[in-house]
Amino acid sequence: MQFEGSETINAPVANVWAYLTDPNQVSECVPGLKSIEVTEPGKKFQAVAAVGLGAMRATFTTDVEWIELTEPSFASMKAHGTAPGSAADVVAEMQVVDNGDDSSTLNWSAEVEVVGTIASLAARMMNTAAKQLTGQFFRCVKSKIEV
Repeated sequence: MQFEGSETINAPVANVWAYLTDPNQVSECVPGLKSIEVTEPGKKFQAVAAVGLGAMRATFTTDVEWIELTEPSFASMKAHGTAPGSAADVVAEMQVVDNGDDSSTLNWSAEVEVVGTIASLAARMMNTAAKQLTGQFFRCVKSKIEV
């Protein structure tokens, strides 16, 4: 599944970058997050999050690695998560653009592959659930960093 979007955030690029590339800060906005542990500062972290699709719930343990960090404008990451009977792989990118008026535009994309029980039983709900979760995430991000 491919997801992408664009968000205008009323904050300078430096603030958006600092927040979104700090696992401890951005974790405040991740729906269902149970824990986060930085395993290699500036490079790797592990997150545990519960995901619900209809009546199905699964808790994923996910290893995340920054592939590229070009401050303050571009970042890419890859993640691999497992839950009993399921797995997910994600490759995501973000680009932060200065709008010239103390606001920024965040362009993002994510390629997500889910296999196993969740993929077979909840496939029809994944797009809707992903849109709801990203909406919650970006509303929270904006509330934390907008000036």
